Amino acid sequence: MHEIERHRVILSAVNDRAVVTIAQLVDLTGASEATIRRDITALHVQGRVRKVRGGAEALHPPQQAAIVGRPFSVNETVNSDHKRAIARAAVELCADGDSIIINGGTTTHQMVHFLAARRMQVLTNSFPIAEHLLKHSKNTITVPGGAIYREQNIILSPFGNDVTTNFYASKMFMGAQAVGPLGIMEADPLLIQAEQKLIDQADELIVLVDASKFDQRSSLILCPLTRVSTIITDDRINTRDAKMVEQAGVRLIVAPRETRAKGAGTSVA
Repeated sequence: MHEIERHRVILSAVNDRAVVTIAQLVDLTGASEATIRRDITALHVQGRVRKVRGGAEALHPPQQAAIVGRPFSVNETVNSDHKRAIARAAVELCADGDSIIINGGTTTHQMVHFLAARRMQVLTNSFPIAEHLLKHSKNTITVPGGAIYREQNIILSPFGNDVTTNFYASKMFMGAQAVGPLGIMEADPLLIQAEQKLIDQADELIVLVDASKFDQRSSLILCPLTRVSTIITDDRINTRDAKMVEQAGVRLIVAPRETRAKGAGTSVA
């Protein structure tokens, strides 16, 4: 990640959460601790953050708690070609008349381009997904109630009495912070709570992750691999990770980067 992008991520994280640790910033940027320390020092000298022991502090603490994670605007520029291919493969698993859930994220957001000609019932907690489908498709769109988190462009509610408990889906499509032997991982407890509620409403859980997510880890487990029916990823996945998915009994779809390729990719049972 370029220095300008790292600074943008650091500023977003600090302004959202008041105090952010070096370890958290390493996870968000993929940079080394030494690089993050230099970035914090530079931003401190510029008067944009306050350097504290083990991290950085906002000059003006936020009024609302924020979600741990990179901003949507930053994530959508990373591995975009692979994400689009993954999204195409995901939509090919859908049929007109289906009721589906699409969780917020930059990979799932790419599904909107291929849903334009479909007619389905779609529940999504993503503002960009809902807006695009309302303008450019005939799908019926439902959004849950809750607070709006601007950086991630999603709606989350800690309460159980929202519309999600009344929505049945044959499939739920979601991204993830990381995928490993212990399962699907996320970085924020509020995300975990909201996503588990959505997962309970779907028969099949389909995870959309580019191959880099197999190299990442997080401190929170959303669900074990046994709850996942299908993982869709790109053709950079290595043999070790493909074998891990196979041994868990999860269907693996590998989407080729060339999005004009026919079919959803290579299916590995």
